[in-house]
Amino acid sequence: MAPDRRRVDRLARQQQFVIARSQLVELGATPDWISHQVTSQRWRRLFPGVYVVHTGAPSWWTRVTAALRYAGTGAAISHSTAAAWWFDSTAARDRKAGDTVELSIPAARAVAPQPGLRVYRRRSMPTTCPGKTPATTAAETVLDLAGGMRKVDDVVGALTRATGVATPEEIRAAAGRRARLRHRALILDVLADVDEGVESPLELRFHRQVEAAHGLPTAVLQVREKLAGTWTRADCRYLEYGTRVELDGQLAHPGGRTDKDTWRDNAALLESRELTLRYRWSHVAGQPCRTAQQVATALRRGGWQGALTRCGPSCSAGRD
Repeated sequence: MAPDRRRVDRLARQQQFVIARSQLVELGATPDWISHQVTSQRWRRLFPGVYVVHTGAPSWWTRVTAALRYAGTGAAISHSTAAAWWFDSTAARDRKAGDTVELSIPAARAVAPQPGLRVYRRRSMPTTCPGKTPATTAAETVLDLAGGMRKVDDVVGALTRATGVATPEEIRAAAGRRARLRHRALILDVLADVDEGVESPLELRFHRQVEAAHGLPTAVLQVREKLAGTWTRADCRYLEYGTRVELDGQLAHPGGRTDKDTWRDNAALLESRELTLRYRWSHVAGQPCRTAQQVATALRRGGWQGALTRCGPSCSAGRD
């Protein structure tokens, strides 16, 4: 028996062109009719009992919706898939259309593994429904990601990337609810720096390995100001000493220095007479002592009278 096709199409459109076998049965479809839609290449089967009502390449949204339909009651996107929802633009999500969908389900349930789907079982399901899509909260998503990372800079990047969606307080609270959490000490340590304005792994490295390790003054971070008629932000400003530091990392400067950066630096020199120093990862992580020495030279021109300290026996920063 064939169901009312208009009702089928209307329901599928409301669900990112996805429809489940159980929904079709409710609409009056028989197993043979459903199978015919697939064998005749009108529809495409994404997961057992879940179909997309066209044969084109499914979008990110379509795959996510189909995975949730397949996983059933209480399922929510999590880990990298939830991170794409919370932190990526729509265009960035579409580029991930072929990636494995990750979701979580209550521990009391089980879902058979499927290609293109990774399922986690968890005792508690700290979820929300942004845009009617069930997802782990932003804070829990960050901790899920950080817990699976090996490199310190990756953990730092996940935490700093999340600051626009989850506050440090929310992430700390989520961490406190977990009996076990990989990188717990590092996560709490980094969140303290995020409170002070650190927004990237590169900024954290500069703050710790260049400034703190060598006894430099602490810069004011992410200062918003108007230069040449345009609002902008400076990564690090030593307001008292007429010096600013811009850090060209992948988060804020994925393509390196831009024309906008050049105009801003020139305006800073002309309007505020501040000297701008610019560093990349190779300077901060690879040569922190030499970088500290150069920053100190700029600060002394602005009136700083402090002394550099050596970060270790081989450090050259304190040798004038």
